[in-house]
Amino acid sequence: MDLPDLSHLARPGAEIAVRVTPNARRAGLDAGPPIRIAVTVVPEDGKATAAAQVLLAQALGVAKSRLVLLRGAKARDKVFRLD
Repeated sequence: MDLPDLSHLARPGAEIAVRVTPNARRAGLDAGPPIRIAVTVVPEDGKATAAAQVLLAQALGVAKSRLVLLRGAKARDKVFRLD
């Protein structure tokens, strides 16, 4: 899977808004505003959020542990902060 290069957004303290689509046929990331992330897992027990965090971290070129979820734990619209 080819992910777009979002390394220009990887600044400490940056807040990144995303829209997550769980239970998709294919996982992927669309960089156009807003950032849209499709994950193949179901939205239960935070699995979709965790999968979205992994894809976003890969596109940013950072470790997933550097992304902190600020808002949207149970919503499609989420905001991550890069520490």
